[in-house]
Amino acid sequence: MTINHQIILNETKDYIFITLGLILYSFGFTFFLMPYEIVTGGVAGIAAIVYYATSFPNSYTYFLVNAALLVIGLKILGWKFLIKTIYAILMLTILLELMRNAVPLDENGQFVKILGEGQDFMSLVIGCIMTGSALGIVFLNNGSTGGTDIIAASVNKFHNVSLGTVLIFVDFIIIGSCFFIPQFGDLLQRCNMVVFGFCTMVIENFMLDYIMEKRRQSVQFLIFSNKWQEIANAIGTKLEHGVTILDGHGWYTGEERKVLCILARKNESIMMFRLIKMIDPNAFVSQSSVTGVYGEGFDEMKVKVKNTTK
Repeated sequence: MTINHQIILNETKDYIFITLGLILYSFGFTFFLMPYEIVTGGVAGIAAIVYYATSFPNSYTYFLVNAALLVIGLKILGWKFLIKTIYAILMLTILLELMRNAVPLDENGQFVKILGEGQDFMSLVIGCIMTGSALGIVFLNNGSTGGTDIIAASVNKFHNVSLGTVLIFVDFIIIGSCFFIPQFGDLLQRCNMVVFGFCTMVIENFMLDYIMEKRRQSVQFLIFSNKWQEIANAIGTKLEHGVTILDGHGWYTGEERKVLCILARKNESIMMFRLIKMIDPNAFVSQSSVTGVYGEGFDEMKVKVKNTTK
């Protein structure tokens, strides 16, 4: 496969998974959150607040606000990121409208509450698990749903701060604004709406961080084997992975032996164990989780370094 074909394949894969993530987001948001008038963060939350207060279609508000915010991320994130963001905004605008028309209505023209009356919190949990997971899928495939995601992605590009942490601050302001809107009822009702909104913020961002960090998890292997050279060659050639060879000395036996040290992604563990077992079923292998791995092939060190040169 040529490089150009590989690039096209990777881009196609990104768009497929971004679309699947957007479908999951629009379904969870429209079917589980909107019927119970639950507020979320982000531009979708702004659109929901406008809809609850004025009945103005949330898909229109979502599109208009995002159109204005796209200008902010142009310089920071570049065209490649924004092209996928524009695609996601347009696709999600269409999906939100389709889902809104697909939700069944009761005799009063209101959205039917899928889980029934009094199941607000359960609907909140299910909906936020869907929307948070959907955002994670979109981000993992180099996309964004726009709006506050653009702000989060911009900060994450230069600083080692999780996307969920950035979004919490922005969402706090959006959700808190419900308290000052009289159309949402008396003081108690507005307090309930804000509290439920904060619950959506916590669950959604927890799922986002969980999905993102799950993909980034790395492990360290220490391999003790008499066939260390064969294992190192196989890992280097078949898995195209770097291997570090350490000098070891057994305390009890007094023997000198080589120890292989390998840093890999967690999802590569199964292939690593299979390869080791094929070569030496009696190999002694230690696998441990590592908090973070930075450098070529892993994550970038997103810290500022002071320029001390004069």
